[in-house]
Amino acid sequence: MSYICPMQKRCDWCGTDELYQEYHDKEWGLPVRDDATMFEFLLLETFQAGLSWITILRKRENFRKAFDHFDFKKIAKYSDAKVEELLLNEGIIRHRKKIEAAISNANAYIAIQKEFGTFCQYFWGFTNNKVIHNKLTQLSDLPSQTELSQKISKDLKKRGFKFVGPTVIYAHMQATGMVNDHLESCYRYKEVQI
Repeated sequence: MSYICPMQKRCDWCGTDELYQEYHDKEWGLPVRDDATMFEFLLLETFQAGLSWITILRKRENFRKAFDHFDFKKIAKYSDAKVEELLLNEGIIRHRKKIEAAISNANAYIAIQKEFGTFCQYFWGFTNNKVIHNKLTQLSDLPSQTELSQKISKDLKKRGFKFVGPTVIYAHMQATGMVNDHLESCYRYKEVQI
Protein backbone atom coordinates (compact mmCIF):
# COMPACT_ATOMS: atom_id res chain seq x y z
CA MET A 1 0.00 0.00 0.00
CA SER A 2 1.48 3.34 -0.95
CA TYR A 3 1.93 6.11 1.56
CA ILE A 4 -0.85 8.72 1.54
CA CYS A 5 0.70 12.15 2.01
CA PRO A 6 -1.00 14.83 4.08
CA MET A 7 -1.81 18.04 2.24
CA GLN A 8 0.10 20.17 4.74
CA LYS A 9 3.25 22.05 3.73
CA ARG A 10 6.47 20.10 4.30
CA CYS A 11 10.14 20.95 4.35
CA ASP A 12 11.34 21.28 0.77
CA TRP A 13 14.18 18.75 1.07
CA CYS A 14 11.90 15.70 0.88
CA GLY A 15 10.50 16.73 -2.50
CA THR A 16 7.99 14.35 -4.09
CA ASP A 17 9.69 11.06 -3.21
CA GLU A 18 7.18 9.02 -1.16
CA LEU A 19 9.87 7.30 0.92
CA TYR A 20 11.47 10.65 1.76
CA GLN A 21 8.06 12.17 2.58
CA GLU A 22 7.15 9.29 4.86
CA TYR A 23 10.48 9.56 6.66
CA HIS A 24 10.00 13.33 7.02
CA ASP A 25 6.42 12.95 8.27
CA LYS A 26 6.93 10.08 10.71
CA GLU A 27 10.54 10.14 11.93
CA TRP A 28 12.80 13.08 11.09
CA GLY A 29 13.13 15.46 14.01
CA LEU A 30 11.07 13.38 16.43
CA PRO A 31 13.07 13.17 19.71
CA VAL A 32 14.57 9.70 20.17
CA ARG A 33 14.98 8.61 23.79
CA ASP A 34 15.73 4.89 23.45
CA ASP A 35 19.17 3.47 22.82
CA ALA A 36 18.15 0.90 20.19
CA THR A 37 16.67 3.53 17.85
CA MET A 38 19.52 5.94 18.61
CA PHE A 39 22.07 3.32 17.53
CA GLU A 40 20.14 2.51 14.36
CA PHE A 41 20.27 6.16 13.31
CA LEU A 42 23.93 6.46 14.27
CA LEU A 43 24.89 3.39 12.24
CA LEU A 44 22.93 4.62 9.22
CA GLU A 45 24.35 8.15 9.52
CA THR A 46 27.92 6.82 9.54
CA PHE A 47 27.23 4.84 6.35
CA GLN A 48 25.73 7.98 4.80
CA ALA A 49 29.03 9.91 5.05
CA GLY A 50 29.71 11.13 1.50
CA LEU A 51 26.36 9.86 0.20
CA SER A 52 22.78 11.12 0.08
CA TRP A 53 20.33 10.19 2.85
CA ILE A 54 17.80 8.86 0.32
CA THR A 55 20.42 6.29 -0.76
CA ILE A 56 20.59 5.05 2.83
CA LEU A 57 16.81 5.13 3.29
CA ARG A 58 16.33 2.96 0.23
CA LYS A 59 18.77 0.41 1.68
CA ARG A 60 17.56 0.68 5.29
CA GLU A 61 15.77 -2.67 5.40
CA ASN A 62 18.79 -4.36 3.81
CA PHE A 63 20.95 -2.79 6.54
CA ARG A 64 18.47 -4.00 9.17
CA LYS A 65 18.77 -7.60 7.97
CA ALA A 66 22.53 -7.48 7.39
CA PHE A 67 23.27 -5.90 10.80
CA ASP A 68 21.07 -8.09 13.01
CA HIS A 69 18.28 -5.52 13.33
CA PHE A 70 20.87 -2.95 14.51
CA ASP A 71 21.55 -4.94 17.69
CA PHE A 72 24.72 -3.19 18.88
CA LYS A 73 25.56 -6.02 21.30
CA LYS A 74 25.71 -8.49 18.42
CA ILE A 75 27.48 -6.04 16.10
CA ALA A 76 30.17 -5.44 18.74
CA LYS A 77 31.11 -9.15 18.46
CA TYR A 78 31.30 -9.37 14.66
CA SER A 79 34.25 -11.39 13.41
CA ASP A 80 36.51 -10.86 10.42
CA ALA A 81 34.43 -13.51 8.62
CA LYS A 82 31.29 -11.44 9.25
CA VAL A 83 33.04 -8.37 7.80
CA GLU A 84 33.86 -10.35 4.66
CA GLU A 85 30.24 -11.55 4.46
CA LEU A 86 28.98 -7.96 4.70
CA LEU A 87 31.41 -6.87 1.98
CA LEU A 88 29.65 -9.31 -0.37
CA ASN A 89 26.16 -8.01 0.49
CA GLU A 90 24.97 -5.95 -2.50
CA GLY A 91 22.01 -4.61 -0.52
CA ILE A 92 24.15 -2.38 1.72
CA ILE A 93 27.00 0.10 1.28
CA ARG A 94 30.01 -2.20 0.88
CA HIS A 95 32.73 -0.05 2.37
CA ARG A 96 35.22 -1.94 4.54
CA LYS A 97 36.17 1.04 6.75
CA LYS A 98 32.50 1.87 7.42
CA ILE A 99 31.68 -1.75 8.24
CA GLU A 100 34.67 -1.93 10.59
CA ALA A 101 33.57 1.40 12.10
CA ALA A 102 30.10 -0.04 12.79
CA ILE A 103 31.77 -2.74 14.90
CA SER A 104 34.12 -0.41 16.78
CA ASN A 105 31.28 2.11 17.24
CA ALA A 106 29.08 -0.62 18.74
CA ASN A 107 31.81 -1.35 21.29
CA ALA A 108 32.26 2.36 22.06
CA TYR A 109 28.46 2.67 22.36
CA ILE A 110 28.39 -0.08 24.99
CA ALA A 111 31.23 1.64 26.89
CA ILE A 112 29.22 4.88 26.99
CA GLN A 113 26.18 2.98 28.27
CA LYS A 114 28.30 1.56 31.09
CA GLU A 115 29.54 5.03 32.01
CA PHE A 116 26.29 7.01 31.67
CA GLY A 117 23.56 4.40 32.14
CA THR A 118 22.28 4.87 28.59
CA PHE A 119 23.67 6.33 25.41
CA CYS A 120 20.67 8.69 25.29
CA GLN A 121 21.61 10.13 28.69
CA TYR A 122 25.09 10.83 27.35
CA PHE A 123 23.91 12.26 24.03
CA TRP A 124 21.02 14.36 25.35
CA GLY A 125 23.26 15.60 28.16
CA PHE A 126 24.87 17.95 25.65
CA THR A 127 21.60 19.94 25.57
CA ASN A 128 20.50 19.35 29.18
CA ASN A 129 17.83 16.98 27.78
CA LYS A 130 16.18 19.78 25.79
CA VAL A 131 15.39 20.04 22.10
CA ILE A 132 17.02 22.98 20.32
CA HIS A 133 14.26 24.65 18.29
CA ASN A 134 15.78 26.47 15.37
CA LYS A 135 13.61 28.96 13.54
CA LEU A 136 14.45 28.32 9.93
CA THR A 137 12.48 29.91 7.12
CA GLN A 138 14.18 28.41 4.07
CA LEU A 139 16.18 25.35 3.13
CA SER A 140 19.35 27.41 2.65
CA ASP A 141 19.21 28.29 6.38
CA LEU A 142 19.90 24.66 7.36
CA PRO A 143 23.44 24.38 8.74
CA SER A 144 25.58 21.37 7.88
CA GLN A 145 27.29 21.52 11.29
CA THR A 146 27.35 23.68 14.40
CA GLU A 147 29.66 24.34 17.34
CA LEU A 148 27.67 21.78 19.32
CA SER A 149 27.99 19.09 16.63
CA GLN A 150 31.73 19.81 16.55
CA LYS A 151 31.91 19.38 20.33
CA ILE A 152 29.95 16.11 20.29
CA SER A 153 31.98 14.81 17.34
CA LYS A 154 35.22 15.55 19.15
CA ASP A 155 34.02 13.79 22.30
CA LEU A 156 32.79 10.74 20.37
CA LYS A 157 36.10 10.45 18.52
CA LYS A 158 37.94 10.66 21.84
CA ARG A 159 35.81 7.71 22.97
CA GLY A 160 36.77 5.63 19.92
CA PHE A 161 33.96 6.35 17.46
CA LYS A 162 34.72 6.57 13.73
CA PHE A 163 32.95 8.29 10.82
CA VAL A 164 31.39 10.74 13.28
CA GLY A 165 32.55 14.08 11.92
CA PRO A 166 30.61 17.23 12.83
CA THR A 167 28.45 17.04 9.68
CA VAL A 168 27.48 13.41 10.35
CA ILE A 169 26.74 14.28 13.97
CA TYR A 170 24.62 17.28 13.03
CA ALA A 171 22.58 15.09 10.66
CA HIS A 172 22.21 12.64 13.57
CA MET A 173 21.07 15.46 15.85
CA GLN A 174 18.44 16.45 13.27
CA ALA A 175 17.25 12.90 12.66
CA THR A 176 16.92 12.09 16.36
CA GLY A 177 15.22 15.34 17.28
CA MET A 178 17.97 16.91 19.35
CA VAL A 179 17.48 19.86 17.03
CA ASN A 180 14.19 20.79 15.41
CA ASP A 181 15.25 21.86 11.93
CA HIS A 182 11.84 21.61 10.31
CA LEU A 183 11.17 24.87 8.53
CA GLU A 184 8.73 27.09 10.41
CA SER A 185 6.36 26.79 7.46
CA CYS A 186 6.37 22.98 7.77
CA TYR A 187 3.43 21.38 9.53
CA ARG A 188 5.84 19.17 11.52
CA TYR A 189 7.67 22.13 13.08
CA LYS A 190 5.12 22.51 15.89
CA GLU A 191 4.30 18.80 16.08
CA VAL A 192 7.83 17.84 17.16
CA GLN A 193 8.10 20.53 19.84
CA ILE A 194 8.10 18.09 22.73
